[in-house]
Amino acid sequence: MATSSTPSELDYRPSYLAAAIVSAVIFVLYLVTLAPSTAMWDTSEYITAAYTLGLPHPPGNPLFVLIGRVFAILPIAKSIAVRINILAAVCSAVSAGMWFLITERVLVSWFAERWQRILGGTLAALIGGTAFTVWNQSVVNEKVYTVSLLGIAVISWLMIRWCDEPDGRKADRTLVLVAYLCGLGYANHMAGMIAAPAVGLAVLIVRWRTVLRWKLLLACAAALFFGITPFAIQPIRAAHYPALNEGEPTACREGLKMSCTMSAGTYDAFMYNFNRGQYGKPELTERQAPFSAQLGMWWLYFKWQWLRDAHSDAPFTQSLLAAMFLVLGLVGGYVHFQRDRRSFWYFGSLMFTMTLALIYYLNFKYGASQAPELSGVNREVRDRDYFYLWSFSAWGVWAALGLVAVWDSVAALISRETVTEGRETYERPTRKGLTIAAPLLALALIPLFTNWTTASRAGQTDTADFARDLLNSVEPYGVLVTVGDNDTFPLWYAQEVEHVRQDVIVANTSLLNTDWYTRQLIRRPVYEYDKANGPAVYRNGTWKKPSGPPLHMTQTQADSVPPYIQLDRPMVFQGGPVKATIDPQRLSIPGVLQRADIFVLRMINDSWNDRPIYLSRTSAGYGQELGLGQYMLTQGLATKLFVPPAVPSKDTLNIPGAGWIDLKRSRTLWDSVFTAPKSLAARHDWVDRPSVGIPYLYVATGLMLAEVLQATGDNAGAAKVMNQARDVATGVKLNDLLAQMQLSNPAAAEQQNPLLVPPSDTQRKTTVPAKP
Repeated sequence: MATSSTPSELDYRPSYLAAAIVSAVIFVLYLVTLAPSTAMWDTSEYITAAYTLGLPHPPGNPLFVLIGRVFAILPIAKSIAVRINILAAVCSAVSAGMWFLITERVLVSWFAERWQRILGGTLAALIGGTAFTVWNQSVVNEKVYTVSLLGIAVISWLMIRWCDEPDGRKADRTLVLVAYLCGLGYANHMAGMIAAPAVGLAVLIVRWRTVLRWKLLLACAAALFFGITPFAIQPIRAAHYPALNEGEPTACREGLKMSCTMSAGTYDAFMYNFNRGQYGKPELTERQAPFSAQLGMWWLYFKWQWLRDAHSDAPFTQSLLAAMFLVLGLVGGYVHFQRDRRSFWYFGSLMFTMTLALIYYLNFKYGASQAPELSGVNREVRDRDYFYLWSFSAWGVWAALGLVAVWDSVAALISRETVTEGRETYERPTRKGLTIAAPLLALALIPLFTNWTTASRAGQTDTADFARDLLNSVEPYGVLVTVGDNDTFPLWYAQEVEHVRQDVIVANTSLLNTDWYTRQLIRRPVYEYDKANGPAVYRNGTWKKPSGPPLHMTQTQADSVPPYIQLDRPMVFQGGPVKATIDPQRLSIPGVLQRADIFVLRMINDSWNDRPIYLSRTSAGYGQELGLGQYMLTQGLATKLFVPPAVPSKDTLNIPGAGWIDLKRSRTLWDSVFTAPKSLAARHDWVDRPSVGIPYLYVATGLMLAEVLQATGDNAGAAKVMNQARDVATGVKLNDLLAQMQLSNPAAAEQQNPLLVPPSDTQRKTTVPAKP
């Protein structure tokens, strides 16, 4: 190996052109595998927020909303979703270029020849850019994490350059810029500050006297504050009541006014939103899982990066690849420390912050897919690998350094030469040795091939298809009660971005426990039903447009509804012709009628004569909890509240275990309206198992419909529907579950299966934070 040389001795100049080319190649990879529409979880929420210039869930991510809005109006693609998905691809591709530059810089003290350094940088970009979570999050804009990744990568490159030249006006300007980027990054996500501890440690170690310069510190503080200022738009925008206005950080109730905007009420509402008070995160001292289990979660997700084995088909191979990339990364970290200690103090500290420190700070419960053999432990509602995206991406730098070290060492064993430069004599691998050992570098290609089918989202339209199918299961002007993220956010996207079935009121029980959400339901305009673009099944009907909101209450009256009512005996509810007895022991929290439940009952009472009332079938047994079971009629993916006939008819049947089903409507929806069965059947897997309840709903619907058709003598129709349901099950790998359901009562199996209920990051709670 060559001895260390300083950057000035080698006349180091960053290979910006090579970095740009590598970024472009990574970007093309992301474009080829880009999602053509929205996806599960928060994708729909954030695309909708960007398009409407709205507020996503607290703290609201104002920088992302502003950037996303710019991409939403850029004519770079036909679809709004694709435009915003391209934002994620751009951010990750540019980040890969930053990792290229950092790796190349570290290799300066090692390799004198530029091509070797460029090769090392390319390996870093490739490994980091094709790690599963990085790739999977870069082809759809699920959240804000790729924008955060770009900020962290840019800050890292600036700090590596600062470590080279920590003195002078340019160095000072670099620190001020870094402080500004940290603040700006925080306005995108709290992770914007994740580089700050590493910045501080690097400054203390490399030039500790810098912290004594008060003018520079003051300039950095001012830049940091200025970077956070995008948050200032939130109370202003919230008072304009955009379609997506989560948290509603304003005290204004009748539009934007100076008096209410500059009030204590707005300040309190803003700070409650800013501090994410809605989620009630416990103190760090109150561990939600043993730290060893939290480390185990990170290790599980680290294994995913090199082979996303969703069904444990190749656990040994997955563990072997993870061990190899872990060792390569650790070797790379050691080489970094040995070869370029100045930049190591920053980058090594950053890696510590993004792994061990972040694991401790996030304080997660057991992962959704972690240790499935453990029962009775509290789990996250979904897998949280995206929170570690930054460490997986940056790991590519150290893994590349480790791989280059292995390549260099093996090449030296094959063939070496003695070189004299000035007074120094050292040995290095010959070009022949490097060439013979070069196949080792192909290890960097492993995640590209192992993750191609699992990370790619090319051609996946099923989430948007599901949203349209669920909305179209509801008659015009209906109220649709949903319960989680995945049966709500896609509907917001369909309504506000694609303008599909805006006449339907979507009421999410997880959010009905908050005061701001009920105000928005009351404030929401009544949209005209678009008969021309609606499904043909409703085209010949007469649908009267309601004159007001689904809740006949003022905002003040809605705010006064308590978080819950304690029930110690059965309660009788009557709304319109519906008379239900609510058994306290059947409620999701026994003896507690939550605020959300109160509002659902109130909507039934207030809207019975004006609007059809539906519960999404993703709500599973929620209707039974409220004593509404006998009034529920299945129509496609939703159940309508209705007055049951005295005697079943050929189209309105009472099925044991499932209740009433509108056979004609459900069959028409399945055959002529639904589009998701086809797109789901075209898939090769459903990697994210915590959200598999959505495709499961189609399997259950098809199976139930086929059973009813067969019972009524339509064997051909039953076989057709059954084959379509089987195709969906095959496409998302639910074949085993389908077989189990066929052996039991399909309708009863649906009601009992926990897969059906989509999880939510804002689950209905007993104790709901009071309004500010």
